[in-house]
Amino acid sequence: MTRRLHRWRRARGFTLIELLVAISILAIVAVLGWRGLDGIIRSRGALTAQMEQTRGLQLAFAQLQSDSANLAPQSLIGTRPLLRAEDNRITLMRVVLAENDATRLQVVSYRVRDGVLTRRESAGTRDLAQLDALWEAANSDIDPAASVALQSGVQRMVMRFWTNQGWVQAAGVMATPAAGAPSGLEVSMVLDGQEVPMTKSFLLGAL
Repeated sequence: MTRRLHRWRRARGFTLIELLVAISILAIVAVLGWRGLDGIIRSRGALTAQMEQTRGLQLAFAQLQSDSANLAPQSLIGTRPLLRAEDNRITLMRVVLAENDATRLQVVSYRVRDGVLTRRESAGTRDLAQLDALWEAANSDIDPAASVALQSGVQRMVMRFWTNQGWVQAAGVMATPAAGAPSGLEVSMVLDGQEVPMTKSFLLGAL
């Protein structure tokens, strides 16, 4: 009889309290694990978005560098302004080189408006009177050409010129080939959620 009682005691399962304690411990471990996994997912999402912003801005800088390297030379435009820069906008005249076609001139403008960096280019022309009209239209924001969005989430764009005195702020500065024009351009852009601006310097090819 005593042996049977010992066997029954050894064969009995967990008590309700023991099960509740075990379930509580598992629930706490699961919550902690979920919080850690959620933090990793959020961090990864933020990092991916930041990398996409950086990549988009690098492409915009590459396009601006190409435009800056192909500024119109004095032999084609005379004393006309070829670049105008101020906060959140820049307009320039560039040469368009097409295979089996005559060299043409084009007005290109970059703008930051409502947090979006856009690029707009005019049709190419060899007519200087038409070029003057395209320049005025671009600077007056009445250019009918469609703009292309390059990067969203841009707070502001600030520019500086490299001159004989070093870097100077570009605030409504209009560069001409014959007026001791700058030889370099520095562009800084501040993106949403970032305190440190991304900066790129370009050589101005025609100057």
